[in-house]
Amino acid sequence: MSRAAWTFRLARATAFAVVCLGLALAAHLFAGGVVTWRGVAIGLAVGYAAAVPAAGRERTLRTILPLLGAVQVALHLLFSMWPAAAADGVPIAHPHGGFAPTFGMLVAHAWAAGLTAVWLARGEAALWRLLRGLAVRLIRLLTGHEVPGFASPVPVRADRERPLRPAPPRHVISRRGPPSKLAACAA
Repeated sequence: MSRAAWTFRLARATAFAVVCLGLALAAHLFAGGVVTWRGVAIGLAVGYAAAVPAAGRERTLRTILPLLGAVQVALHLLFSMWPAAAADGVPIAHPHGGFAPTFGMLVAHAWAAGLTAVWLARGEAALWRLLRGLAVRLIRLLTGHEVPGFASPVPVRADRERPLRPAPPRHVISRRGPPSKLAACAA
């Protein structure tokens, strides 16, 4: 694999890992939990390790949603395993008291993971659409084909001069004539 392909794959994996970690960290802190820097670093490594194998090709929602859900579960367990220590060295208790999540926490995790997966899938589709468009333009440029510009839809012959008329805008709807009976009754 080329260096550019690896760079692109690692950049996409980094974006996925940062989004996963940010989602898990925000949810954990919002629920009243605390996280150590060590937990954040290991969580980023977990998200990154999960994303690198899937970053080789375009990912759809069918790929992103289960991967994001699995990483969220792993990060939840990770943040629950290493509670932060208070100033006196006594560990701070986890807000829900152990590894078993409550029903509300499961719903919140599922909702956040679903919305984030849709967001990531749409971003992924936009990225690949942009890259395909750039590739088509680059191929046209390198092969010598003219890149389509904003040419006049009607070719003007040089041997015949005619006055220029402004074309009506395409979004204008012409409604000439009397109003319909339904519109007249409604008024």
